[in-house]
Amino acid sequence: MSESHQVIRSRRVVIGDEVRPAAIAIREGVIAAIGDYDDLQSLNQPSDFGDAIIMPGIVDTHVHINQPGRTDWEGFASATKAAAAGGVTTLIEMPLNSIPAVTTLAAFSQKMAAAKDKLSVDVGFWGGVVPGNVSELQPLYQAGVFGFKCFLVPSGVPEFDAVSESALRTAMPELTALGATLLVHSELPGQIAEALPEIANADPRQYATWLRSRPASAEEKAIALLIRLSKEFATRVHIVHLSSATSVPLLQKAKADGVNITVETCPHYLAFAAEEVPDGATEFKCAPPIRERKNQEQLWEALRGGVIDLIASDHSPAPLNMKCTDSGDFIRAWGGIASLQLSLPIMWTHARERGFDIAALARWLCRGPAQLAGLKRKGEIKPGFDADFVVWKPEESFTVDTQLLYHRHKLTPYAGKTLYGVVQTTILRGREIYASGQFVNGATGGILERGKA
Repeated sequence: MSESHQVIRSRRVVIGDEVRPAAIAIREGVIAAIGDYDDLQSLNQPSDFGDAIIMPGIVDTHVHINQPGRTDWEGFASATKAAAAGGVTTLIEMPLNSIPAVTTLAAFSQKMAAAKDKLSVDVGFWGGVVPGNVSELQPLYQAGVFGFKCFLVPSGVPEFDAVSESALRTAMPELTALGATLLVHSELPGQIAEALPEIANADPRQYATWLRSRPASAEEKAIALLIRLSKEFATRVHIVHLSSATSVPLLQKAKADGVNITVETCPHYLAFAAEEVPDGATEFKCAPPIRERKNQEQLWEALRGGVIDLIASDHSPAPLNMKCTDSGDFIRAWGGIASLQLSLPIMWTHARERGFDIAALARWLCRGPAQLAGLKRKGEIKPGFDADFVVWKPEESFTVDTQLLYHRHKLTPYAGKTLYGVVQTTILRGREIYASGQFVNGATGGILERGKA
């Protein structure tokens, strides 16, 4: 090795499933070597982060950026700055809410053009499965999307229609042949329709009204369908934003039976419980909904047992008028929670209370999402991997000030909450992109393509 290597070190570095003193040598944006804390001093003057945690950069595989077409909701510049400030070095963007949605090769080209030169972090893209676009799946996959997302219920936007079981039966053999993963918003419309008469005359400002409108049975029956179809077609399926613990036994059995299925949940399902959501507080609205406290603890146990594989933010902000902040109407309000910048401290605050360690956090936020997306050089601190890191202080706390959030619309249910885990520095491919509250080195993120990242 030569003096050209950059070296960073700390008394607490997350390497695999342990946290230990280490020094990391970086060359041309890649981890060249890992040594003991004092081993690599001869290479260069190390950047010493003392007792701060050096963890792999967070990989968030569930982010809605909405550009082009709905950039007034969120855009690449604002979203990726929020990501950098939160220690997220890689994100994979969902195919819907932009216009056009990424369901065709032409739309994917427009998406990449919209992202060019606006990225503070590395960004890849999921494609979409909608009725009638099976012929587009292979071209999209060959062009570099990391997999495909679909909805079993209306998505909320007209450009991204829900798929039926019949449409899944058409698409899944193609996805299996490609070796592509299918990410699914797993609620069935039949159970939701059955719940509607119950809330016809209920107060839409009451959170209980929204909760009753999206019963856990809709999620459970959807997941049972997907397990059955995954077995039949040998398609790799990923359940996004699991909200209901009633589905955990189904998933546990499916995994034990060798079904190729993985599961994520989101920080809001682990941080909030239905009992504490104030009436009219539409910043808490998401679909599926935040459920009861007992359910929340069962989700934590599913994480502990490995039934849930990873955590992703499902960052989906919208303009205040769409969140119906004036009326507090949960039924009409847009369903999406803004939290991209806060995933690390949210998860650490609540994980530490339950006895989890920092290595578990790295599994959920870094390694697991990277494995889902098939990112070969992200999510771990290993020689040959990209030198992506978040440096943070787990013992320090802060109060969420919305004016210090960088996503476009500041409404978030975390406003005013005290969280543990302060991000000090974010490093992307060996270069600091965020340090001590300031962005440095400009928009240096790149577009990732499947098979090349």
